[in-house]
Amino acid sequence: MEVYIGLDISLASTAVCVLGERGTILAEARVASAPAALVSFMQEVPYGIAAIGLEAGPLSQWLHQGLTEAGFEAVLMETRRVKAALKATGLKTDRRDAEGIARLLQLGWFRPVHCKTVSSQEKRALLTSRKSVKEALIAMELSLRGVLRNFGLKLGRVSKGCWEARVRELVAGNAMLEAAAEPILRARASLRRELAGLERLIRTLAKDDPVCGLLMTMPGVGPVVALTFKAAIDRPDRFRRSKDVGPWAGLTPGRNQSGERDIIGRITKAGDAGLRRALYQAATVMLHRTGPNWLKAWALRLAKHRGMKRATVALARRIAVVLHRMWRDGTAFRFTRDEAMAPRTA
Repeated sequence: MEVYIGLDISLASTAVCVLGERGTILAEARVASAPAALVSFMQEVPYGIAAIGLEAGPLSQWLHQGLTEAGFEAVLMETRRVKAALKATGLKTDRRDAEGIARLLQLGWFRPVHCKTVSSQEKRALLTSRKSVKEALIAMELSLRGVLRNFGLKLGRVSKGCWEARVRELVAGNAMLEAAAEPILRARASLRRELAGLERLIRTLAKDDPVCGLLMTMPGVGPVVALTFKAAIDRPDRFRRSKDVGPWAGLTPGRNQSGERDIIGRITKAGDAGLRRALYQAATVMLHRTGPNWLKAWALRLAKHRGMKRATVALARRIAVVLHRMWRDGTAFRFTRDEAMAPRTA
């Protein structure tokens, strides 16, 4: 007899439910959230294991990798669909969630999630660190602006290099404001150094990576966007068609249809938010800061009828499609429509 096993993962422990072929619960347990502990439990199960299901989350990829390396069929399940299904049970406990995941796995009512390679996870960690440092730097600057505004001191528009000098100029002569501003200025200087170091590392990684170098031949795509795209996609053969990348990144309109009602709304915003943000930034740069190319011309024509914001979103979706095709074919960006429609060579 083959069984289906559901795992509800938390930081310290994992609830386990073993489900038989007829949907009967054969065993329940709580195991430490570590690959070795889970593998040890699975090896003691006296049945054949058809599949092990676990909801995508912070620890899921680490545990999935450990189970897969031990020879088990582990499946990462999309969080949205699992959450919607488990919500119908009413009573939420770790034990019931593990049972629900096992039943979803058995019925096949789930959407599998790709488990990224270690290399992609490392690149993602670097990009996340850069984003956190940048957000902390911006929050610190805005906080000091607000403090000074209470005293009628306005920084106005000032470049990053002159920002500290401008603050010192405004607080000069006021001992209390100098004491309040000095720690923030020192912390800001330290964050700027760290951010500059991360930026240099990201540029070096993108420059040395042949895939990122290929992606950066597209106008508007820099080291951060290229590295974000590669870390998110991980493997181009995950997608059968390049057109599937747009919906996966949450850049296609949502739809709500029932009977006579058929509403096409805003984009779904499903998938990787960091990738979606990077693609939108690339589209914005392409529209406003780069030279002519067929993608930009297409988006500008669309903007005349639908507005610049919708055109930017549509361009971001199309950039994702073109970048995926460039990666799969190993070809650089082609600036004219005739070149883009020409037969591709590997």
